[in-house]
Amino acid sequence: MFDRKYGQGNFETAVVEDMSQPGAFDAACEGTPPSFTTITRLLLTRETSGVSGVAHVASVMSYDADPHKVIPPVIAGAVNAASAAAKQSSIKRFVFTSSSTAISTPKPNIEFTISTDQWNDEDVEAAWKPLPYEPSRALAVYGASKTQAEQELWKFVKEEKPSFTLNTVLPNANFGEILSGQQATSTGNWVKSVYKGDFASLKDVQPQWMVDVKDTARLHVAALLHPEVENERIFAYAHPFNWNSVLACLRRIRPDKEFPEDIKDEPRDLSKLDNSRSIELLRALGRDGYTSMEDAVRDNIKGLA
Repeated sequence: MFDRKYGQGNFETAVVEDMSQPGAFDAACEGTPPSFTTITRLLLTRETSGVSGVAHVASVMSYDADPHKVIPPVIAGAVNAASAAAKQSSIKRFVFTSSSTAISTPKPNIEFTISTDQWNDEDVEAAWKPLPYEPSRALAVYGASKTQAEQELWKFVKEEKPSFTLNTVLPNANFGEILSGQQATSTGNWVKSVYKGDFASLKDVQPQWMVDVKDTARLHVAALLHPEVENERIFAYAHPFNWNSVLACLRRIRPDKEFPEDIKDEPRDLSKLDNSRSIELLRALGRDGYTSMEDAVRDNIKGLA
């Protein structure tokens, strides 16, 4: 796929078996060939003088309710990647894929304001409560892992003063094109489930914001390359949604298909936030702003009968 689009020799793949192990990413960050490399979802931009930028997008996506199985390896993976980058003077940018859950959990039908100086202490507290680890804790554990990993990265930069600038990207639910049916797609499965009428698998998913996955990728590029993006937490929040709004998109896209009726009295996300900075960065990359929800949904159902 990458060879066809970018040409031979411009993309490499390597595997790190366990990102939580010290030194896990050292070899990757030492590389010298001019290329673009992914190592267990650690993305590197390279120049002839060495690696110039790192985007750490990997996380533990097991949704295990046991915080000990999720949070420590996510923190260790992030810090190990940053530590490896700090050893290379050629690396000037480090981007971490954080999450909306590092700021707040969804709060249906409640008006509240979201800002980049907030942290999701609510999930951290819920995740680390004593036994039993019921399945209902899984989402809080995931949110806590993103919250605490990002906090540790900012702490690392403050204390270690590496040669790179840290930026973080905080996406809410990613919709959009799925490149491989063999790859776990997390929130990319949500629209597919609605398309198939499978609301049972979505019973724990609250109304929140969405973003097209390609816009999330573009914001990573901006965080890596834009000279004026320094020490920022960048929202990747495009449009608020609930399942009725997804159904409305599907009906417009596929008028030939019968979909379930709207959910009666379905709650909405009423949170307020300023996403103008991310829109500015998308425009700097030649976009008009965020991709519409309908276009993201259209891409999300490509290939579905």
